[in-house]
Amino acid sequence: MCEGAQSEEFGFSVAVRLRFCGQTVITNAGALILTLNDSFAYIPLFALTAIAALLLLLLVIVRKKSTARVSFIAMGAVGLLLVASLFGAVSVLRGNSDQKAFLNFITCIMVGSIVFIPYLIMLATFEPKKIDKLVPKSFNERALKAAEQVKKVEEKPKELSESDKVLMDINRDFMAHSAEAYASDDGYGTFLSYINKTIKEQINADGAAILMVDDFEDIVSVKVFDGDFPPPYKLPSDLPHKPVRVSTNFKFATFPLYDNIFGEVTKGGRPELITKPEMDSRIYQNGPEEFLECGSYIMVPLKVGDTVIGLTAFARKNGTEKFNEQHLKVATTLTDFAAAMIKNVISVKDIIEKSEMNKESEIAMRIQNMLKPAKLPLIKGLQLSTVWNPAEGVCGDFYDVVVSRKDRITFTLGDIAGKGVNSMVVMTMVRAMFRLVVNTTQTAGKILTWVNKGLCSESFSTDHFGSVALINYDPLTKKMELSSAGVAPVYYYDSSTDDFKKLTENSEPIGVEKTAVYKDLVQEVKSGDIIVAYTDGIVEAQDENGQQYTTDTLLSLIKKNHAKPGKELANIVKADVKRFSGNAVQHNDETLLIVKIQ
Repeated sequence: MCEGAQSEEFGFSVAVRLRFCGQTVITNAGALILTLNDSFAYIPLFALTAIAALLLLLLVIVRKKSTARVSFIAMGAVGLLLVASLFGAVSVLRGNSDQKAFLNFITCIMVGSIVFIPYLIMLATFEPKKIDKLVPKSFNERALKAAEQVKKVEEKPKELSESDKVLMDINRDFMAHSAEAYASDDGYGTFLSYINKTIKEQINADGAAILMVDDFEDIVSVKVFDGDFPPPYKLPSDLPHKPVRVSTNFKFATFPLYDNIFGEVTKGGRPELITKPEMDSRIYQNGPEEFLECGSYIMVPLKVGDTVIGLTAFARKNGTEKFNEQHLKVATTLTDFAAAMIKNVISVKDIIEKSEMNKESEIAMRIQNMLKPAKLPLIKGLQLSTVWNPAEGVCGDFYDVVVSRKDRITFTLGDIAGKGVNSMVVMTMVRAMFRLVVNTTQTAGKILTWVNKGLCSESFSTDHFGSVALINYDPLTKKMELSSAGVAPVYYYDSSTDDFKKLTENSEPIGVEKTAVYKDLVQEVKSGDIIVAYTDGIVEAQDENGQQYTTDTLLSLIKKNHAKPGKELANIVKADVKRFSGNAVQHNDETLLIVKIQ
């Protein structure tokens, strides 16, 4: 603790005597406390000096970094203010009389302020000038000339070399031919052939081919081929080493995306120049014939964005000049041009094809609905029920019930392969043929044989075939006479044994072989027995995991509900298939015919 304190004034110096723990500490604070009557009154004056110094330092830094424009007048005014402040402060610190030191300090500040204030007034009252007016005229002229030169350079079209002009002309030809490819059925193949030959000529290749990636399998297949192309893949062991046979093999060849040069380049997605095939493990040397010896190759992926849709391949025979980097550059440039055009052609043709298919399917569905029996006939001693659920775009299934005589009721069920209007037309013809001949006394097998001959007639050209089941029922004798073609199954439920058995066997479909003969089968039936016929769409219906409904599931369901009325059985099956399939899209017609004997 301090025992006491005493202070004396010596001008502007102050001595403070402190007593602490028996010792006296004397501190001179003349440089820190300045006052006339109160020593703290001079602190703002020293603060002004410090602020002036800081302001001058910042102005120097700003001017040096050129972050803003600082005039010499401003720097001079601030500098003068700082000098005046320092002069006054020094006078005070030297111990001059109070009045004299104070007057010197105030005078210097006033001088500095008088110099600085007019500059501020000038900035506040004068009109602002644009920056470009402050820039020397000569500098502005040089800048304008430089800008004009840059503009001229940018506007001046780049001169193309003769080779570049040729490539641009070829690109325009590709565009023109792609437009023509939409108009004809074979336009796509013709367009690929034009691309193939054009690039082949530009790089003087001996052989050229275009391979395309399959949409559903991991393979590339040859679409067009021209010239002599020594095969860089292993030929089949049973293929004769003759130029014609080798060329034919390559023309229709397909390759996986591994273990061969075509697949590897397609999968890699990068153009390749191969001048030393004997050192490339992806290339197979067939030999020893001279025409099989590998020369040099260029292979370029057909890429659209990051997607590879195919491959262009070019070859020079062994003993000729090898391809070089310039050939690779030309082939790559033209292949890139072609890729976009090919993709456009494919996309447009897919759209056209889908549109035509949708229209055809709509027409076919309308006709098929007209041909479907409006309602099942009421037949004494029989209970009939059906399921007919055509898939979108697929119109090949049909069923029919014809009461031709007292001793013959005919049931037909069939599945014509294909889709759209074509399959619908074949289905309509088959159905009409059956209706014409079932009223005869011929057996089911004989009727089916006649229909097949008519479908295979030379006067009727069709690529379609089908599976059909024909059942003739005699209510007087309670006998079922049946025959089938293809894979249309007919099952018989024996109420006495509570079990199913298959009555038909797989045979030649109708529409394939004109000389096919179909067998007759006879089955006696009794009350409670059930005859079941269906197309493959029922048992091949898939759930969301790709699992199929299966024949066992169908027959077990009917067996479990065999005591119910026949009219309800088909609805039970339909509901169960729908429950099994869930939201999975089905791609095949579903048709079922159930005949229950009362």
